[in-house]
Amino acid sequence: MLVVGDVVTDVVARHRGPLASGTDTASVIRTLPGGAGANVACWAAHWGCADVRLLGRVGAESAAWHERELTACGVRPRLVVDPQATTGTVICLVDTGAAAERTFLTDSGASLRLDPGDWSDALLDGVGRLHLSGYLLFSESGRALVGTASAAARARGVPVSLDPASAGFLVDLGVDRFLSLVEGVDVLLPSRAEACLLTGLLDGAGAAAALSRLVPLVVSKEGADGALVARDGTVLVRVPAAPATPLDTTGAGDAFTGAFLAALLAGADAGAAATEGCRAGARAVERVGGRPPARRDGAESTTYRAHAG
Repeated sequence: MLVVGDVVTDVVARHRGPLASGTDTASVIRTLPGGAGANVACWAAHWGCADVRLLGRVGAESAAWHERELTACGVRPRLVVDPQATTGTVICLVDTGAAAERTFLTDSGASLRLDPGDWSDALLDGVGRLHLSGYLLFSESGRALVGTASAAARARGVPVSLDPASAGFLVDLGVDRFLSLVEGVDVLLPSRAEACLLTGLLDGAGAAAALSRLVPLVVSKEGADGALVARDGTVLVRVPAAPATPLDTTGAGDAFTGAFLAALLAGADAGAAATEGCRAGARAVERVGGRPPARRDGAESTTYRAHAG
């Protein structure tokens, strides 16, 4: 699997209760590797995909660190070092209350400067699926790269999936523009908020069903309510969430996407793959940060086996 998307540095600040405006709020702060595209790649590798590649763009100041962290998670990175911009940075404010909800302050930096010049058709050699991070759509150069990569994948018969990435950025991009940009995508993996925004519907199931009239397969990530799988205007499967005690919800959707795609590549049907996605999402929220444990930490990858219970 080839993932094209963002690689960023996450600064995760975990605090309890409302922020104290104009003064200090006690927090536990960690600096971690992140980025939706990079996180998806790491979770796909953790979930048993044997060959996961990532194309991303970073600044020179942290390129070596990000390459080491991706490699430690079993990903083969191709990181373009930007000569002008620094690596993107996201400040993740995580309320340590029961839901562990997070708010992002995002400086995309070099990640949004990926462009068609960073692409090579050879990246698709031996690839069974191309996955695109929706963050690419929020810059002109990224949109051009999406077009180039998607066309190359279609020419080779490689299926393409996309995660819309951010409801906030989707508002700025515009719904009609987004939908025109994802033509040819065979799997769309929105959150419930993104699905509702893209359809103008308030009901998550109705939104997923409506989107599946435009994209062959829609898998809507419903958070604590699990996931919905829709095709041809109908919700086919409702998958319950796996039990978890949330510590940090950063990257839970990325974990779902990575595990879902790994299972799909292993031969699972969409419902079984969504179950794996929910399992990975549950595991993700019990960790701080958006990545699975690195293999150097002694963690074993979780291999999905088709038809396993």
